Amino acid sequence: MNDSVFGLIDQEKERQLSQLELIASENFASENVLRATGSVLTNKYAEGYPAKRYYGGCEVVDEVEEIARQRLKQLFSAESVNVQPHSGSQANMAVYFAVLQPGDCILSMDLSQGGHLTHGASVNFSGRLYKIVHYGLDQKAYIDYDQVRDLAREHRPKLIVAGASAYSRLIDFKAFKEIADEVGAKTLADIAHPSGLIAAGLHPSPVGLFDYVTSTTHKTLRGPRGGIILSTAEAAKAVDSRIFPGIQGGPLMHVIAAKAVAFGEALDPRFKVYAQQVIKNAQALAEQLQAEGLSVVSGGTDNHLMLIDLRPFEITGQKAEDVLGRAGITVNKNLIPQDPQSARVTSGIRLGSPALTTRGLLESEMKSVGQWIVKALKASENEEKLLQIREEIRDFCAQYPLWTWPKNV
Repeated sequence: MNDSVFGLIDQEKERQLSQLELIASENFASENVLRATGSVLTNKYAEGYPAKRYYGGCEVVDEVEEIARQRLKQLFSAESVNVQPHSGSQANMAVYFAVLQPGDCILSMDLSQGGHLTHGASVNFSGRLYKIVHYGLDQKAYIDYDQVRDLAREHRPKLIVAGASAYSRLIDFKAFKEIADEVGAKTLADIAHPSGLIAAGLHPSPVGLFDYVTSTTHKTLRGPRGGIILSTAEAAKAVDSRIFPGIQGGPLMHVIAAKAVAFGEALDPRFKVYAQQVIKNAQALAEQLQAEGLSVVSGGTDNHLMLIDLRPFEITGQKAEDVLGRAGITVNKNLIPQDPQSARVTSGIRLGSPALTTRGLLESEMKSVGQWIVKALKASENEEKLLQIREEIRDFCAQYPLWTWPKNV
């Protein structure tokens, strides 16, 4: 029976190899990260923290977790870190539980403006447990810091969240901190998307400025799926206890080992070259799409992602996702600011450059990717044309392995 499972894994590997991965929250982990994730450490229960476990036989995994912790501290110049969160969502939950009581007020970015589910969406635990006040974007699709200040003064939130899942510009963490200090709020920066760019020094960092910083480890950091928390030493004890025993039991030691490998790769000087190319590739793609007649929200990008307003092509995000998938291009539909469509349909798609940059694509190739996107959208009702594009992309992808960056860090 396992043959069918491994057969499906092989199918997914072939899909990744033969198609263009443009989902902004996805990347290709290195062979060493995959090796650690699939190691015998998956067998080990290790509730608690290094040297303070509730199980025996943790001498080796204690060392593994300590390596992950020290590398992460070095990567972000952080006072204190926690590498145990199973996901970015659980990292955010732990911070909320450390800072807030049910009914307390959070000021955060609206999901429809580029925020995240855990920033107070009504269908999420954050929206169900807390009073949520949302800020959004100005007419140019940049964060409206004047609105953030006005709402903070009016509602006096206990926590201000900075961060987004679909925002293509730099975030001014100092402006958020000044507002929070004025109203006496704690601060949380969710850097799940730009964390790799921050680690490389290419995006402003909230570490050392904010009380808490959370992130995933699998996007621009290029590690395994998981979460992390960075905090001041003073704040660490409360948030650590909210991870364990607060919301999690045994940590995933095989994933923590893979995080340690990924942090080591990110500490290599070549990672900055990679991160620089991520931004260059995103900007080249955005420029090409604009030249082809598509509208890029905010007019461009400062990071690894962009939102595309599809209304000039009179196609919805839902249909574009399907059409591009049939052409061998993987994207996700996404709401755009003031979107007239529902979240299930949307008027936009979100695109990102991290995965294709990991495969070794440069600006010229990203322009070709942009041309394929437009050709596919224009051929949305022409299956023969979509199949032709798919074959062109398959031949193109055969030139690029999933991982072209240093393997032995």
